[in-house]
Amino acid sequence: MPLFEYIVRNEEGKRLEGTIEANTLNEANENLLKKKYTIVKLSEKEVVFDFLGPFLDRLSLEVEKMKNKIPLTTLVFFTRQLSTMFSAGLTLEKSIFFLSQEEKHKKFKKILGNMDKNIKRGMLLSDTLERNPGVFSNLFISMVRAGEVSGKLSETLEELALYLESVEETQRKVKSAMYYPIFIIGFLVLTLFLTFTFLIPSFSSVYDSLGSELPYYTVLMVSIGEWLQNNIFSVLFLSFISIGSVWLLFLTDTGKLLKDRFLLRVPIFGKIIKDNILSKFSKTFGILVNAGVPVIDTFDLVKKVVDNRVYELAIADSKESIENGLNISQALKNTGEFPSVMIQLLSTGEETGEIDTLALKASEFYTKQVNASVDRLTSIIEPALIILVGGVIGVIIIATYLPIFHFGNAMSNM
Repeated sequence: MPLFEYIVRNEEGKRLEGTIEANTLNEANENLLKKKYTIVKLSEKEVVFDFLGPFLDRLSLEVEKMKNKIPLTTLVFFTRQLSTMFSAGLTLEKSIFFLSQEEKHKKFKKILGNMDKNIKRGMLLSDTLERNPGVFSNLFISMVRAGEVSGKLSETLEELALYLESVEETQRKVKSAMYYPIFIIGFLVLTLFLTFTFLIPSFSSVYDSLGSELPYYTVLMVSIGEWLQNNIFSVLFLSFISIGSVWLLFLTDTGKLLKDRFLLRVPIFGKIIKDNILSKFSKTFGILVNAGVPVIDTFDLVKKVVDNRVYELAIADSKESIENGLNISQALKNTGEFPSVMIQLLSTGEETGEIDTLALKASEFYTKQVNASVDRLTSIIEPALIILVGGVIGVIIIATYLPIFHFGNAMSNM
């Protein structure tokens, strides 16, 4: 659907800019007039390669994150300390100054030093945070801005600190479940590569001296090993190029959608990933609504927090449905991506006027689901991986030494 850029004034005379989707220019014009806007300018937006804009944005953000990589633990500690100092009556300027002096992380210390200078010049905290997009997320910046506008910055910082602590705890548990299998499988791949490249080819001369016909699997392994040894640099170069290409592909909208859709369908891990997304969604939604952020703006922010393209599209569809008059629970239900438990809780929250409280209850439920799944996975995955590694290594050893055993039997029978 074509995209149109507009400049309008609302009923209070405030100037607004943005984009709107419509089939024709007249349809876009009518949609804006229905909202009682006075149209100043309306024109079709020129789109050159749909994927290029989001791709460059994500690439720029990834580069910024790599340049200013700050551990989540450091951000959690900073937010908690800032909240405590501000609540105790210290000015924002003094709080940032003291934190910058005490900070041990060199990169973050430099960032806090720049923030201190900007605040002394009269800048708002949210504007200062916005200058470091690779460090502070859109959610972090938006919540601080909401706290500044509502005059509840102290309470907002406290909520933000609690939120980041819960995110860190959940991430730690999810990563602890992922690290072990990734390490074991990576070790297995490296072992197989070294075995086929250096060890197995060394048996060729031994096999040649046997002077007998080798088993098929042994011949296959020797052939693979010799080929790897002769083409090792080509294999490493192609692997590097392939990994880099896949990484760049995942920065595009289509590539990210394919990757995230696949991850959600992976047995066991897919459920953990989905529950973690639902926990982040409901937690962020509840905090933002409680902070007084409008629902439409809340959906824009939550979309950037879930970090999954499937749910980003579902949230965008929900936002559009809400703008067209649907209630929140029904809009989410229509996407088919949100479970009935969450829909029911949000529906009850809409009826009672406590949607933020029930959204936070939903977050607690899915956080417990993640923790339970991680605990079960940890108990199952260790013996399963030991069996896998043992089986693969056992097959290689048998295929490697079987001809030697045959030769020994042949000699004993002579």
